[in-house]
Amino acid sequence: MARYDFRCRECETTFEVERPMAMASDPAPCPDGHTNTVKLMAAFASVGAIGGDTLKMSSASMPVRPSATGGGCCGGGCHTR
Repeated sequence: MARYDFRCRECETTFEVERPMAMASDPAPCPDGHTNTVKLMAAFASVGAIGGDTLKMSSASMPVRPSATGGGCCGGGCHTR
């Protein structure tokens, strides 16, 4: 079973529904019975590995650190100056 977050457009309640992945796109009424709901996109990022297990963290709670090597897609390491 997977968990999906939904938001009600009428009462603005955010709620969670547990269902099989095959039913992921099915509509879900909010706890107050409103049917005008939308499924929210789950965001996560892999931030490291410990003992072979990947730790997943919400992108909203991930720390942002400036790059010490520059920027760009390669972090500035492939450019010589």
